Amino acid sequence: MESKRLVTRDMGLVRSVFLRSLWRTVQRGGSGKAPVIAGHKLLYRCNLECAMCPFWRRKDENLLSVDDEVRMMKAVARAGVSFLGFEGGEPLLRPDLPQILAESHPRFHTSLVTNGWLLSNRIREIAPYLDMVFVSLDGIGDLHDRLRGIPGSFDRAVEGIRSTRGLVPVAINSTITNETLDEAEKMVALAQRLGVGVTFQVAYNYSAAESLAPVGQKLRGTLERLIVLKEKGAPIIESREYFTSVIDGWFRDTPWRCKPWMTMNVDPQGRIVLPCYTLREYGGGDRVWDVDVRKLWNTFEWDPYERCNKCALACYLEPSLFRWTNPTMLRERILDPIVAYLDWNVEAERPVPA
Repeated sequence: MESKRLVTRDMGLVRSVFLRSLWRTVQRGGSGKAPVIAGHKLLYRCNLECAMCPFWRRKDENLLSVDDEVRMMKAVARAGVSFLGFEGGEPLLRPDLPQILAESHPRFHTSLVTNGWLLSNRIREIAPYLDMVFVSLDGIGDLHDRLRGIPGSFDRAVEGIRSTRGLVPVAINSTITNETLDEAEKMVALAQRLGVGVTFQVAYNYSAAESLAPVGQKLRGTLERLIVLKEKGAPIIESREYFTSVIDGWFRDTPWRCKPWMTMNVDPQGRIVLPCYTLREYGGGDRVWDVDVRKLWNTFEWDPYERCNKCALACYLEPSLFRWTNPTMLRERILDPIVAYLDWNVEAERPVPA
């Protein structure tokens, strides 16, 4: 019962974070295009060697100091960002991560994406500064270990999830590849057993990584089964519209309109990645503190990328789909989270039967 209450609470928090970020951005004022969400790679170095990832194969330049990380945060806050996600590489390899997160947390809704290997050892020093932790799992047991390149990585990730649950809202972050199409439902079952949420990303074929992006009717079947599971109450974080938009865009020739300007990405050197994470493969340009981001956002030629549809990363697709006039998304992003959160608090205060 306790784990069910935790996942209900965490799902409510996760589903509403975009809405809160959007509202904070509106409150900060300004007109025209502005980023709401930002992702920042703290480094490229990683202790795993994932087949579908190009980033661990790169050598890091001199990483930003904590002072420069603060410069970056101030610049993206001025741009309108209110949700900042830290990723890598493996962010937990940075000894100064607690100091960086401590600077972020008062400014933004702050999240961390990790492979989980070091999480149980470090969660208590970073938990006070996090609103959400995502732990990457791409298959069950040996399949995950093979895709991640290091034996034992599945067990360490699960251990990290268990050590984090109850301290910080936590979710499994799972990449759907052509080797894991049959694992998606197993991943949902694992999330239910652990009492956490689960988010799915469809793999993208980067130029410097193995080509593992799934295609064809088997992918469609997996996405359709995830919709069914979500409708039955499975703790899947993506909206129903996320999955139906991918199916419509890739299998029914009805593309979604991408709004890449709603998400900003900043590389380990503090450089802005334009137009997006995938097309530039995290190749940065100007340092974020050297430019007027609002002006850049409203002069950049975004139109060619509106019908791109080459990736289905939730950090781009979910914000692109949100509409105040969409009753389903209003229910999922506003009403359901409020009800879930209030229900969790009521349940948590009830006496436990002897």
